Amino acid sequence: MPEILVIAHRGASGERPEHTLESYRLAIEEGADYIEPDLVMTKDGVLVARHENEIGGTTDVAMHPEFAMRRRTQVIDGETMTGWFTEDFTLAEIKTLRARERLPELRPQNCVFDGRFTIPSFVEILELATETNRRRGGSARIGVYPETKHPAHFTGIGLPLEQAVLDALHRHAYSADDSPVFIQSFDPQNLRLLHGMTRLPLLQLLEHELGDLAAIAQYAVGIGIAKHLATPEGIRAAHAANLKVHVWTFRAENEFLPKDLQVGTSPAAHGNLEAEIRRFLERGIDGFFVDFPAVGVRVRNAYISAVQPLHQPLTDTTLPGNRLQGR
Repeated sequence: MPEILVIAHRGASGERPEHTLESYRLAIEEGADYIEPDLVMTKDGVLVARHENEIGGTTDVAMHPEFAMRRRTQVIDGETMTGWFTEDFTLAEIKTLRARERLPELRPQNCVFDGRFTIPSFVEILELATETNRRRGGSARIGVYPETKHPAHFTGIGLPLEQAVLDALHRHAYSADDSPVFIQSFDPQNLRLLHGMTRLPLLQLLEHELGDLAAIAQYAVGIGIAKHLATPEGIRAAHAANLKVHVWTFRAENEFLPKDLQVGTSPAAHGNLEAEIRRFLERGIDGFFVDFPAVGVRVRNAYISAVQPLHQPLTDTTLPGNRLQGR
């Protein structure tokens, strides 16, 4: 039976403010195979975990009068953005800020943690993973799945991400061929550059179309695709190109679920996330990003247990009829 990975999207971001050590720690406790930090750079060249380099929506920076004059507008990857940007702050200044829930209307329960958690550096996240692995001993290592955010922008301002990411992984023993690591990006140029710098597996993120899968397979081992792209035909095409398929993002709130799996009418109410995950597992995906890792692990494990008999060799006691009943 092929391995199916549960990737904790920004940690257990359905239960704690995203990209905090507490979110990653909870994801590990809930059994996720990988934790996923989005990486941006500070003014003094330190990688920190934020969904975007604009941090007005995920920190309390707006409440710090000493940083009021740093609010500005700039164009990033063709999009005009206004706010506060990590590249205008040193790590020491970033550490004076506190994380806030990014989706307060949909996740009011997470807002009770607003102001309690700091913004972690990539090194701190890797230290958490390393300490977890030390405690586990011979058990499976927790995987790390960093995303380089806006790499062209950061290169353009003299803060390239690539070597910094690789150096941090190397220092924390995540650089060997068998290390549980994927480096992901929407930027194919970033991945092609990394392909010439490391043997670690790379994953091309795709949102609007699958594109030239054969070309992607020249530098990446897989694709990370939006759910609407994960059709049975698309998954088969990716597998035919020898690419793994990881799908994003599975969330419990009605706002993110198809109509037939919603429960009640409130966008913030939780619907049938389990059923949605099962639908995609049945299509043959190799992994998925989820905001509620405990749900993802439970559904993945149940799915594997149910289909495992179908992948065992025939014996006198394992007949086709019995195997079909097991499914």
